[in-house]
Amino acid sequence: MANAEQNLSKLEKGLGYTFQNKDLLREALTHRSYLNENPGWKLPQNERLEFLGDAVLELIVTDELFKRFPGYQEGKLTPIRAALVNYQMLATIASELSMHDYLLLSRGETKDTGKGREVILANVFEAIVGAMSLDGGYEVAKKFVLEAVLTKLDTVMKEQLFRDPKSELQEKIQAGSKTTPTYRVLSESGPDHSKVFEVGVYSGERLLGNGKGASKQEAEVEAAREALSRL
Repeated sequence: MANAEQNLSKLEKGLGYTFQNKDLLREALTHRSYLNENPGWKLPQNERLEFLGDAVLELIVTDELFKRFPGYQEGKLTPIRAALVNYQMLATIASELSMHDYLLLSRGETKDTGKGREVILANVFEAIVGAMSLDGGYEVAKKFVLEAVLTKLDTVMKEQLFRDPKSELQEKIQAGSKTTPTYRVLSESGPDHSKVFEVGVYSGERLLGNGKGASKQEAEVEAAREALSRL
């Protein structure tokens, strides 16, 4: 237990916050698969905290973007927010904070290093935001989100990560062939709570690109992005 507490201290140092209730942090790190192999684990899995953290994260980011871009309307703010809080960005931030070293997963989930792991990392990030808001209050969660997420805003703007690949691809295809690209689900994998979709984007019957994501929408965006890179 002493070693476990030491590990939590290292994680807390990276987060910049020390939990009063350590069990909230442990719960945030607990994937449902862990409970299947460890029925004696005293804490629930992290999906309730993820649900809370998702809402808290979106509110903080929305409020900050509203203040920083007073001349932007909803149509311009929404894709910027999406670029900051999508699962890939959150997974990247979670990895930078070494959250992967503290995940409580089943042996099977531990071996997954692809999109499934990114989704799990993004979910854990949201769960930790939720745990922080419960443990220290909204301002504690806000401070963490501003330091961990909003610091990515310059990159999002500079690299135009907020651009919608689907719209851009449609414009290119329609300009050349007067047709509209279509999207088809090629495969689904993973359990219901952590599915990974693979989607292909087509012009007629020609496959332009494919992509994977935690939802069909995310997979479509990835497919469009790959198609654009090929075109």
